[in-house]
Amino acid sequence: MEMKEENMLVRVYSGNEVKVNMLKSRLEIAGITATIRNDSNDSFLQGIPVAVDIYIQQSDLKKADQIISKFIKKNKA
Repeated sequence: MEMKEENMLVRVYSGNEVKVNMLKSRLEIAGITATIRNDSNDSFLQGIPVAVDIYIQQSDLKKADQIISKFIKKNKA
């Protein structure tokens, strides 16, 4: 089965769980479905800071661009 390019998930942000959830909420308010992935559950147990990723549909990138840019500017460091 071939996946259409516009339906591909694209990682748009990586950060701590709190910031990722904040951005996810902003995207969903704008009607953009966002998916959170945390593939490093083991590193949390080892005391290593965990980065969480947020993905959206490639077809939503243009719509999400301004939301993500504003979020990154406002939440630096």
